[in-house]
Amino acid sequence: MKKIKNWTRRLVMLCLFLMAILATFQSISGVNAESLMKQFASVITTTKTVSGTVRSLEDEIDWSKYPKLNVTATGYTAGVESTGKSKGHPEYGITYSGVKVKRDLFSTIAADLTVFPIGTVLFIPGYGYGVVADKGGAIKGNELDLYYETVDDVYNKWGKKKLDIYVVQKGNGKLTEQTLKALNEDKAMQVFRGQYISSEKR
Repeated sequence: MKKIKNWTRRLVMLCLFLMAILATFQSISGVNAESLMKQFASVITTTKTVSGTVRSLEDEIDWSKYPKLNVTATGYTAGVESTGKSKGHPEYGITYSGVKVKRDLFSTIAADLTVFPIGTVLFIPGYGYGVVADKGGAIKGNELDLYYETVDDVYNKWGKKKLDIYVVQKGNGKLTEQTLKALNEDKAMQVFRGQYISSEKR
């Protein structure tokens, strides 16, 4: 009984902490955090282990609540093979929004900004969350470029796929490093984080 009370107390404190983080996120970014808060709350209450392994985000969230779109998604890197910029270039690894490229639970992705404005949060099955931070000269309409750190990761983990993605939150045209960091360091989401960045450095 005492253990149940302790876990209940911890869960309540975690929820309060998350609400404070999301309120801060909203005030910094201007993005409405309400839908993200609801999503994270559902993850906290429904996360279960099956045969000792943590279930994936694909299983834990009811994605039918979010608008679905069929897109063509291609992997890319910050390197010369994708961007024409080498490591010595002053803009190497810097997205159109100004944030650095990042592969994480919430990764930076590129899109047609007339379809997905900067700051739009998408869920891409098999990749994780993508936050639109960049635009690409060749990206038109329902096309995305998903960031990976290496060419090997692009080929071994993604390549090019046509699939359904989910629009979690429409962006307002802005994205900051603080916003991206807050999303990736949300304590409730850490249980899922390693599933998407197992080969990359955290």
